[in-house]
Amino acid sequence: MSGWEFWAAAVIGAFLTGLGKGGLPVVGALTVPLMSLAMPAPFAAGLMLPVYIVSDWFGLWAYRREFDRRVLWIACLGMSFGVVLGFSTFALVPEQWINGLIGLVGAGFALNMLIRRNVLSQPKPARLVPGLFWTLIAGFTSFISHTGGPPYQVWTLPLGLKKAVFAGTSTIAFAYVNLLKLPFYWQLGQVSIGSLKTAAMLAPVAILAVFAGVRVVKILPEKLFFQLVIWALLGISVKLIWGALAA
Repeated sequence: MSGWEFWAAAVIGAFLTGLGKGGLPVVGALTVPLMSLAMPAPFAAGLMLPVYIVSDWFGLWAYRREFDRRVLWIACLGMSFGVVLGFSTFALVPEQWINGLIGLVGAGFALNMLIRRNVLSQPKPARLVPGLFWTLIAGFTSFISHTGGPPYQVWTLPLGLKKAVFAGTSTIAFAYVNLLKLPFYWQLGQVSIGSLKTAAMLAPVAILAVFAGVRVVKILPEKLFFQLVIWALLGISVKLIWGALAA
């Protein structure tokens, strides 16, 4: 696939991917919806997965000391089950239905957080069962369309993690799940030699954006950072709902 529309969407998508891997909340989830305006969504998801993986390594380096071990362990376990479920049901469940449901959950959660402003000041423990439930959904939706952020944040936002720890744990968890998705995407034909060549041209844009994202996270005040997380979650959720209704 070629043309200026394709390359414009792909370059912007790569930049958003890098910002997300640099710790900016939910930004990476905009990538596939944006690129689907210029190409089929499954193609966009397959094209961007190698870009996600390459930029993941730079995010891992930036946040190698900033993460919560328990949250990360639960997230990786739940997401592993979610990826396997996504692969097993890939041809059975319409993507837009899944995105619409996740959008409803994410929007409801974000609105609740905005209305009840004291939620973040009363952190909850990282319990195993709720964590496995939400991260399984995150792994599933991440496999379908790289939109694992909303369900993941439904669980992690109320935990009261520090800004850098929140960003680092998210970055490491999704680096793991993206690498896990690669052989499944290859088997489904969503990643090919041709898409890898295109991804290689987009990778430098994503890498530069990783460092830009890390820088922005460092200078943002903690309260503002989490407000941006919530508003970004709401925005993405509304976009998912709108896409499902339009379909």
